[in-house]
Amino acid sequence: MKCIAFFVFLSLLIFKDAPAQQPNVIYDEANVPEYKLPDVLTRFNGGKVKSAKVWYKKQRPEILKKFTEEVYGKVPGKLEISDVKVWETSNDAINGLAIRKQLSLFFKKNDRNLEVNVLMYLPKSQRKAPVFLAYNFSGNHTVYSDPNIRLTESWVNDNPSVGIINNRVTEQSRGSDSESWQVENIIKAGYGLVTVYYGDIDPDRNDFSDGIEPFFYQPNQTHPKYDEWGSIAAWAWGLSRVMDYLEKDEQVDSQKVAVLGHSRLGKTALWAGANDQRFAMVISNESGCGGAALSMRKFGETVQIINTNFPHWFCGNFKKFNDNEADLPVDQHMLLALIAPRPLYVASAEGDKWSDPRGEFLSAKYASAVYQLLGSEGLPIKEMPEVDHPVMGTIGYHIRSGKHDLTSYDWTQYIKFADKFFK
Repeated sequence: MKCIAFFVFLSLLIFKDAPAQQPNVIYDEANVPEYKLPDVLTRFNGGKVKSAKVWYKKQRPEILKKFTEEVYGKVPGKLEISDVKVWETSNDAINGLAIRKQLSLFFKKNDRNLEVNVLMYLPKSQRKAPVFLAYNFSGNHTVYSDPNIRLTESWVNDNPSVGIINNRVTEQSRGSDSESWQVENIIKAGYGLVTVYYGDIDPDRNDFSDGIEPFFYQPNQTHPKYDEWGSIAAWAWGLSRVMDYLEKDEQVDSQKVAVLGHSRLGKTALWAGANDQRFAMVISNESGCGGAALSMRKFGETVQIINTNFPHWFCGNFKKFNDNEADLPVDQHMLLALIAPRPLYVASAEGDKWSDPRGEFLSAKYASAVYQLLGSEGLPIKEMPEVDHPVMGTIGYHIRSGKHDLTSYDWTQYIKFADKFFK
C-alpha cells in the first residue's frame, strides 16, 4: 500500500508540473506575439472616460458586464444564508493570543442543502479586528496545527503525502499547509484570519452535479448555461456570502476585510473584489491566466491551455477565445481596474513563469490609469521592480524569489500593505 501511495503521489507531482512542459508554451519575451490591449478609459462605443462620474455610471458597469458574459459567467439567482451554527468558541487559542471560532453557514433550497465551514482566528487585543478572508485548498484543519479544528468532511483533491486518499482527509493532514498561512504572525500583527475550504462551495472538478450550482438549475438542467458561472464565479459568490456573515459578527471590523487568494483562488479573490465592493482590499498572489496576468500577451499559461486543463473554472463563453485572445473585448488590467479606488496588491514569483510575472505587473500598471482618474496613486512605478523589492502605492506589487507558493515573505508584505490602509 505504501508503494501504491508513493506512485500515486509521484503521478500527482508530475501532473502538477506537466502544464509547464507542454509544447508551444512561450517563456521568452522575444517570442511574445504582438498584441493590442483595449484602453481601460476608452468606452466600447469609442468615447473617452474623463471623469469619475462617467467611470462609475458608464464604463465600470460595462466592463463588469463584459467579464460576466464572456469570462466568468453570471450568477443565475440569489440565495441567502438560511442558518448559522457556531460549533465552538475558544478564548485561549494560539497560546492565549487569539480567539478561535468555528461555525457553519447553511444554504437551503428545495431539497438541497449546503454546509460551508468557517474557521476564524481573531486577536484578543482588539474589540473589532480587521481580517484577511481567504479560501484554503485542502480543509480548514490544514492551515494551523490545532487539534481542535474540525476535519473537513468534503471531497478534497488527493494528496497521499499528507494522508488525503480517496478524496478524504485524515488526521495526518492536520496543519500540513501551515507554512502558507502564518497564522501566529497574522494574529501578532493585529489581524484576524477567516478561512474556508473552497471545495465546500464547489468541489474543484469538472462536475457540476454537486456544490452550489445545482441549487439554481431549471428542470432537466445538468450544467450551467454558456453565460452562467463556472467554479471561479461560484467560489467568488461564496466569499460574498461569508462577507454577509462577517458584517454581523461583532468581533470583526467589516469595513476592513481584505480578500486574498493564491493561484486559482487569487483569480477568485479578484473576481470577488470586482463584484463586491464591500471588500476593502483585494490581494492576488500569483493568480496568472484568468487572474492578474494579461491574456493577450500569450506568455506561459494561455486561455486555451487553462480552458483545456480546467474546463469548469470559467463560463462556457470563455472557450470562444481559445487561441483567439485578440478577440477578447476585455483584458485583465480592466479587471484590476474594477477594484479601484480600493487598495489592491498583485504579487508574482520569479520562478513562476507559468503565471507570467511581467503580465501581472503590466496589468497592475495599466489599471493605474483608473486609480489616478479617481484621485489615488495607483502603482508608484512604471517599470518592474527588482526581485524582492516590493512597491506600495494604492496598488502594491512585488516579484519575489522562489516558486509558485504563498510564503511568509508574501504575508509580510500583505500585512505591511494592510497596515498602510487599515491602521
